[in-house]
Amino acid sequence: MKTDPSPSPSTQARCGSVAGLWRYPVKSMMGEELNATEVTNYGLLGDRKFAVVDPVTGKVAGAKNPRKWGNFFEFRAAYAEPPHTGGKVSTVRLTLPDGTTVTSDQPDLAQLLSRALGREVTLAEASGEGAAPAATAEEYWPDMEGLDYRDTVVDWELPPGTFFDLAIVHLLTTATIDRLRAEYPQGRFEARRFRPNIVVATGPDEQGFAENDWIGHAVAIGDQVRLRVTGPCPRCVMTTLPQGDLPKDSGILRTAAQHNQVNVGVYADVIAGGTIRRGDPVTLI
Repeated sequence: MKTDPSPSPSTQARCGSVAGLWRYPVKSMMGEELNATEVTNYGLLGDRKFAVVDPVTGKVAGAKNPRKWGNFFEFRAAYAEPPHTGGKVSTVRLTLPDGTTVTSDQPDLAQLLSRALGREVTLAEASGEGAAPAATAEEYWPDMEGLDYRDTVVDWELPPGTFFDLAIVHLLTTATIDRLRAEYPQGRFEARRFRPNIVVATGPDEQGFAENDWIGHAVAIGDQVRLRVTGPCPRCVMTTLPQGDLPKDSGILRTAAQHNQVNVGVYADVIAGGTIRRGDPVTLI
């Protein structure tokens, strides 16, 4: 990570504050909401550190292909102890759809996960090394106008050494959620549908898809963390799936396609790490 020179106050624009922090220890499973977290060059510490893998094909399994894997959102993952930079990888506690709790270090984990998913699987850990071979995942594209593909499954490569989709941090503003609600009032638009890492509460005067204007710029979060916003976050069938009390709703994705080119939120890389907390100011620099 490289630390940018501190900008002068006159070049800064307050965007809002951190309203929510989310980490997902196992890719595609439900994660954990945080009050504070460390941020490293691999994003929120411990985020997408693990993934379920099909040992036959070597592909990463997940909610992007629900026709094959069912609803991954019926699984929940959380660290037994908060991870720390430079420390041993923390044990992950996984709750299966039937309520059974298992841990990432127990010897029969693969067997229990395979039984729950109805297919042979293993749990893999991301190497964190950029030179490592890129993992491959599958994504089902529903038959919906505005998508790049329709009613088909495609493969794509994850960033080498990681289990992220395209980038390591996903930011989402409350302004965007409010705009989507206004366009489709009968839909249940909540941040958890979109699995962001950082939810930014914007002011009442901020209207529309606010974070789109951050692309190509840096944002400061609190006193330490600096992110470079690299591009929009394209959404997929995952946003339409039921989770908890949220119903299945294809209108969620359709609304994003009709009004923001299927994007909800933005992706970012880390310029400078540190600790972020709920309530921290978010500033465009």
